Amino acid sequence: MTPGGNRGWLLRLVVAFGFAQAAVSMARPAVSYRALALGADERAVGVVAGVYALLPLFAAVPLGRRTDQGRCAPLLPTGVVLISAGCALSGVAGSLGAMALWSGVMGLGHLCFVIGAQSLVARQSAPHEQDRNFGHFTIGASLGQLAGPVAAGALIGADMARTSAVALLAAGAGGAVALTSLWRIEKPGAVGPRAARGDRVPVRGILRARGVPAGMLISVAVLSATDILTAYLPVVGEHRGIDPAVVGLLLSLRAAATIACRLVLTPLLRLLGRRALLTVTCLLAALLCAAVALPLPVPLLAVVLTALGFCLGVGQPLSMTTVVQAAPAAARSTALALRLTGNRLGQVAAPATAGLIAGVAGVAAPFVMLGALLLASAGVAVRTPAGPAPDGRAAGTAPAGSPPETRDTAPGPAARSGADRTMRGGE
Repeated sequence: MTPGGNRGWLLRLVVAFGFAQAAVSMARPAVSYRALALGADERAVGVVAGVYALLPLFAAVPLGRRTDQGRCAPLLPTGVVLISAGCALSGVAGSLGAMALWSGVMGLGHLCFVIGAQSLVARQSAPHEQDRNFGHFTIGASLGQLAGPVAAGALIGADMARTSAVALLAAGAGGAVALTSLWRIEKPGAVGPRAARGDRVPVRGILRARGVPAGMLISVAVLSATDILTAYLPVVGEHRGIDPAVVGLLLSLRAAATIACRLVLTPLLRLLGRRALLTVTCLLAALLCAAVALPLPVPLLAVVLTALGFCLGVGQPLSMTTVVQAAPAAARSTALALRLTGNRLGQVAAPATAGLIAGVAGVAAPFVMLGALLLASAGVAVRTPAGPAPDGRAAGTAPAGSPPETRDTAPGPAARSGADRTMRGGE
């Protein structure tokens, strides 16, 4: 199989990601309930939950380096095994220390899977297919994020100690199903450039590549908006007298709109191009986030959240492509790992900042903060490279001493539209 060829591997990867993400999304609330059943207070629950993101902060870049030097596929089953083990062992843990440990194992497994999967998409997709294929790849995550909490809510009942354990064991079993889609998913002839073991691109060099910081900021802004929306909309609903069941429906509308956006990402790219699409959706998302802070009636709030979910669905897949095409060809997995590190830092910093702002200015104020962050993302999106560098170097860079006519330039609109026309159906 060659890049741009048969995409059965992509469908299998989406299926595997759906099961793996559903397991994590099911387990994370179940871990909190089980910790409460073991006698944890709110602070201890926060510590147990926070360990999930701790190991990825230290492991992301080394795993990315390793992937740049070898194959992507081994990380996928490794990640699934760690996710399933972390879920199941959390279900039988008898202490908060053990819960924290297995929560960290689950987070490390999710990181392994995502780095391997994103690197696989980057390597096995032709440059003009990367936006579309990353969009389809993230559908698996969206489906898992939609199904996991619903399954956890269906299983966890009044007997919290027993039912949370059942939910965690079920999450472990469900996550293991992902292994069935991963057999021989990476073909040796399809892998992209690899870094020589003694020839690593410095992290500073990756971060200085034009487009990498922008892709990271856009990703952090979109992820922060999704996380804070999920965490604070129930609080807003409580203050405005909105029934919890209605709040749940509003969040489901947001998630469904994100999935719908990724299904139509290819025609949107054909219409606007990546740079314009990122800029427009970040700008609209900024305005819509600020609108959530207004005392809107529920029907209008539903419209705002649906539109917001659609706009937020663009940022993650296109930020992946932006980072991949901006980074040096032999350091793309490391660049994706740096992006994930930024995401994890955002997941720690954004809720804490939102909590401080909400305590001072009210529960709707975090949405104004998100609006400002997304507005900044729209500003940097305008300056992102329009396409990949033609020779695989970081976009916008050139060898020292190269004459002006040899420097990398992004393809112009005509080249992009021609590349778009080469895309085939079969999504």
